[in-house]
Amino acid sequence: MKSFVPVLLFATLIMACAEKPEEKMYTLFVGTYTDGDSEGIYTYTFDSGTGELANKQLAAKLTSPSYLALSKDHKNLYAVQETADFDSLGGGVTAFALKDGMLEIQNSSGTQGAHPCHVSLSGDGHLAVANYTGGNVALFKLNADGSLGDDPQIIDHKVLDTTKTAHAHMAQFTADGLMVTDLGLDAVKRYEAKNGEFVPASQPSLPFVEGAGPRHFTFGEGGKMLYVINELNSTISVFEKDAEDQYQEVQVIPTLDEGYQGENACADLHLSPDGKFLYGSNRGENTIVIFSVDAEKETLSLVGRESVHGDWPRNFSMDPTGGFLLVANQRSSNITVFKRDREKGTLTYLNETALPNPVCLVFED
Repeated sequence: MKSFVPVLLFATLIMACAEKPEEKMYTLFVGTYTDGDSEGIYTYTFDSGTGELANKQLAAKLTSPSYLALSKDHKNLYAVQETADFDSLGGGVTAFALKDGMLEIQNSSGTQGAHPCHVSLSGDGHLAVANYTGGNVALFKLNADGSLGDDPQIIDHKVLDTTKTAHAHMAQFTADGLMVTDLGLDAVKRYEAKNGEFVPASQPSLPFVEGAGPRHFTFGEGGKMLYVINELNSTISVFEKDAEDQYQEVQVIPTLDEGYQGENACADLHLSPDGKFLYGSNRGENTIVIFSVDAEKETLSLVGRESVHGDWPRNFSMDPTGGFLLVANQRSSNITVFKRDREKGTLTYLNETALPNPVCLVFED
């Protein structure tokens, strides 16, 4: 029997190594606000073994690139310019070619709405920009090299409700079209592609309670569940898609500790790579709140919260291994790094890196 022990031990070690994510260096792109000392988009190298950021570089000088999107083939990066007037056409969006880790500007375009705050890609040649103050969405077709095409389609939310002020905050392509959170209208709008344009879907709107302020969303594994973080009332709304392709609200859960009395504005949310945990950022309480996702119902249960060791956590991101979570703290001008327990979902603070007004973190995996 003793002769089998080394063999079993060797097999166990092999399995453990196979399950452990590869530790290597990754590039992190950081979008910022440039109303202070920042000059635009920065890059760092991230060590997935130690959790350290290093080799800071100014990748592109650009006015307030507050949100970034990287193409799946890593050939292009896109950045909004969150301004009120870019070339007399609202805010702006810029396309870059990514070559050997360097950004080369291709072209820029006005978004026909003030203060664009989110940009996303369809994966099949389209780009969407949500204009917050403009209350509309600009949909661009991309050229073969990834540059921006002319004459974007504009979806105007201001005409949808004259009693409220439209504030489109996130426009994301989905498996069945396009979804847009509108913080001002307290709604998520659904669109589908038809005759080369996006039009209201059969369920045109998902309603929220007055003053919720839906901001960002993500889907559960398989797309059946939709999780929406609400900026104004500090909650997460959970929707389930039924047999008729309609989303129905099944849960609303608070993001704040019961004893917290100050002001708060939620910002971002992300699922862990395995779909077992959902994380959200609280600006004010200055925490990352952690929820477990029920394996069957996919509803949420509170695990806990972790201080971001900074002020006003905007966007946050998990590294490609899923072992770390990084937070962009806008007002304290630092990026904080946490080790993530994959089994419990909890976070352990590791270190911080100073950078003026960071607001968006995107990994090149």
